[in-house]
Amino acid sequence: MKSLKNLNKPVRRILIRSTNWIGDAIMTSPAIRAIGNFFPHAHIALLAKPWVVPVFEHSPHIDHIMIYDESHRHKGLKGKIQLINDLRAQKFDTAILLQNAIEAAILVYFAGIPNRVGFNTDARGLLLNYPIDCTTEIKQIHQTHYYVHMLEGAGITNAGFDLELHVGQSDRQYAWKRLNSYNNHPDIQWIGINPSATYGNAKQWFPERFAQLADRICEQYRAGILIFGGPKDRELGENVRHMMHHPAINLAGKTSLGQAMALIQQCQIFVTNDSGLMHIACALNTPLIAIFGSTNPITTGPLGKNSHIVQVATPCSPCLLTDCPKTHHVCMDSVSVDRVFQTALRVLNSNLTPRKPIN
Repeated sequence: MKSLKNLNKPVRRILIRSTNWIGDAIMTSPAIRAIGNFFPHAHIALLAKPWVVPVFEHSPHIDHIMIYDESHRHKGLKGKIQLINDLRAQKFDTAILLQNAIEAAILVYFAGIPNRVGFNTDARGLLLNYPIDCTTEIKQIHQTHYYVHMLEGAGITNAGFDLELHVGQSDRQYAWKRLNSYNNHPDIQWIGINPSATYGNAKQWFPERFAQLADRICEQYRAGILIFGGPKDRELGENVRHMMHHPAINLAGKTSLGQAMALIQQCQIFVTNDSGLMHIACALNTPLIAIFGSTNPITTGPLGKNSHIVQVATPCSPCLLTDCPKTHHVCMDSVSVDRVFQTALRVLNSNLTPRKPIN
C-alpha cells in the first residue's frame, strides 16, 4: 500500500474535493479533521459546491474554500477548463477526493496535481496514483467510517469519528435575536421539526403526523415549534403549520443554511426525516429523533450520543428508492405518532435545560 508518509517532498498544499450534499459533507468532517491533524503545516483548500460551503466556512481545518460554480464561472466545457486552470494556478501538490465521481479525478489529473488520492470507484483508478480499493464491505459501513477508511488507505492517521460542525458568531447572534423576538415566555422550550428530505418523498414521514406530534408536545410542555426546510419546502412547512392546532413558526426556505444551523443549535429537541438537517443536528449535539423508512441507518444514520432512531422493520425496507412504489407507504405508515411522541418524551424529560444567551 502506497502511503503519503513516504513522499520525497513534504506535502505543502492540499486540495480536498468535497462531497456535494450537506449530509454527506458533514459525515466527511472526521476525515477532514484527520487530514488537518496529519498535515498541520500544510495549506488546505476545499473545493465545494456553493450550497455546501456553510458546512465548512468556520472549520479550523480548512484554510481556503474554492467554490465550484457550475451556474456561472464553471458552467459547461469552457467552465470546466476554467476550473482546471483555477486549480492549476493554486499549485497544489496533493488532491484528496472525498467525492467519488470520475469528474473529480479528471479535474485534478488535468490540473497537474502530482499526488491524487481517492477510492478507485467509477472507473477512475488510472487517474489516481493513490487509488484505494472500495470493497463491498467498505460500502456497507457507516459513511463517516467510509471516508476515514479511504484516508487510512493512503497512510493518513485516524483522528476519531465524532462529527464536527462550527457555527459562525453572526449566525448564532441572529438565532438568539430571532428566537427572543418570538418568545413571550422566559421558560419556553424550542422544538424543531423537519418534515422535508431531499432525494424523493420515500424518506418523508407524513406531514399530518409531524403536525400531530408537534401539537402533542405543545400540550405537554411550554413549547415553541420551529418548522425547518429548504427553499423548496416553504409550502410543505405552511401545510404542517396549518394542520396544527397550536401556533408554529415556519422557517422553511426563510433562512440561510448557517442561520438554520444556529437555530437548530438552540432547539431542545429536533425531530426529522433522514436528511442533511438531521446530520447538522447530530453534529451540533442537539437532542435528535430521526425517523427512518426507505434508507439505511447503518450507513447514513446519526451517530451522536443524543441521537435516537425511530424505525419499524418492514419487508421492503431499506429499499433506497426515491418514491414508494406501494399503494401504502408501508415503512413510514408503520411509524405511529405515539411511537415518536413517547421517544420525544424520554428525550425531553432528560434534556430540558435553559437556553443560554450568545455573548
